[in-house]
Amino acid sequence: MRHPSRVPGLADWDVVPPPFGIYVHVPFCAARCGYCDFNTYTASELDGSGASPDGWLDAVRRELDIAAAVVGERAVDTVFVGGGTPSLLGAARLGEVLGAVRSTFGLAPGAEVTTESNPESTSPEFFTGLVEAGFTRVSLGMQSAAPHVLRVLDRRHTPGRAVEAAREARAAGLGHVNLDLIYATPGETEDDLAASLDAVLDAGVDHVSAYALIVENGTALARRVARGELPAPDDDVAAARYELIDDRLSAAGLGWYEVSNWAADDAARCRHNLGYWLDGDWWGLGPGAHSHLAGARWWNVKHPARYATAVAAGSAEAGREELTAAERHTERVMLRLRLRSGLPLDLLDDAGCAAAARATADGLLDVDGGVAVLTRRGRLLADGVAHALLAAAPV
Repeated sequence: MRHPSRVPGLADWDVVPPPFGIYVHVPFCAARCGYCDFNTYTASELDGSGASPDGWLDAVRRELDIAAAVVGERAVDTVFVGGGTPSLLGAARLGEVLGAVRSTFGLAPGAEVTTESNPESTSPEFFTGLVEAGFTRVSLGMQSAAPHVLRVLDRRHTPGRAVEAAREARAAGLGHVNLDLIYATPGETEDDLAASLDAVLDAGVDHVSAYALIVENGTALARRVARGELPAPDDDVAAARYELIDDRLSAAGLGWYEVSNWAADDAARCRHNLGYWLDGDWWGLGPGAHSHLAGARWWNVKHPARYATAVAAGSAEAGREELTAAERHTERVMLRLRLRSGLPLDLLDDAGCAAAARATADGLLDVDGGVAVLTRRGRLLADGVAHALLAAAPV
């Protein structure tokens, strides 16, 4: 292993130390969605490999022991179980995952504990089990309320199930419930998206994530677009859809705090993801998971069977990089600019500040108290704004 024997310090935050998060990657899915390029596997794809949920859980426990030896005593502020489809594991096994994290590191007071879930593999009993295990937040993949949009995405859940699941989660006592939307799917109309937003708001959730569809190479969706069966997503349409989402959610009291995320209040914001955006530290458990500690980043081998074998041998690491000061600066500018809390201008040199002034004059940034915040037009061009600031202010 090439990890330091212990983490000597905390990542470079402005005033307070960063949170320490644990990400747990569940690689299992019942079916593969046409747009998905995540590191996930169906049962048929794993057939004969020896990989199984029980074997995965044993390997995760072993990797937790490795993490504890590297990190030392450090309570976990956030846990995020993602995938894949974590809800396929059931509440009892997800509780075992959280119990392993708790017994290995301990949870900080008020720790945020999240799991992603597919609406079709949840139930009132499932959500009750999550609450009893100690989960505080659930993120449900809704994507759309329009049946034809779900078909294009190869989503298997029925249009109304996500809203029903969100209500069940709230009734079970989960403190925070998120619904995920995908917009600008080929064939989606403005009315389709408006109906999806109606459904989201009717569900009474306190957090919404919305992402423009990206056609990733190697996916079934990309092959359909290449064959001319579906048109490629249109950037102008995506921009108009984003504005509709922002208008509707803002009017309902859900304010943006990151370009693709809206929350009812500060408590509803996803603290685990804020750790990513604010240069925090996290350990990624599971096949293909990525980690970051004290300026080092590494990632695990991808296949579940190979991951289990590698962990048993002492390390699942497939590769790593030590971030230079310039790389960390670039990431800090790009990520903080995406947040409503904004980018402190003292992270830029004179040329970068001059570029920020030009972006402000162009209506892309608002600057107040030495902090630059993207306007809504700027949010539509967030990556371009960041590149302009960095190009003008090389480190």
